[in-house]
Amino acid sequence: MKKSKVTIDNSQEPFFGYTLSIISGKWKLLIIYHLSKNGKLRYNELQRMLDKITYKTLSSTLKQMQNDGLVHRKEYPQIPPKVEYSLTKKGKTLWPIIQEMCQWGEDHKEE
Repeated sequence: MKKSKVTIDNSQEPFFGYTLSIISGKWKLLIIYHLSKNGKLRYNELQRMLDKITYKTLSSTLKQMQNDGLVHRKEYPQIPPKVEYSLTKKGKTLWPIIQEMCQWGEDHKEE
């Protein structure tokens, strides 16, 4: 699967373009949020937390995040199959940024 991409002119700000390509999309920040808060989550737990996300969209988004090095998928060899998702070390480095974004929202919501 290809890495996610956002089309912007990043010739002046290549690192900004890279960051946007990693976190772009409707669900990625929410997935990072829930995995940060809960540690490891099974697929169905994550889907319930995200409420309106479809099976296909969640599956595709998790694969993109795996390819980008943000999410780790651990499959247990048992029946029924058990799969857990967690943030990688790289994925965990986004948590402080998300906390700052939440704080910004709290500070400016009433404006």
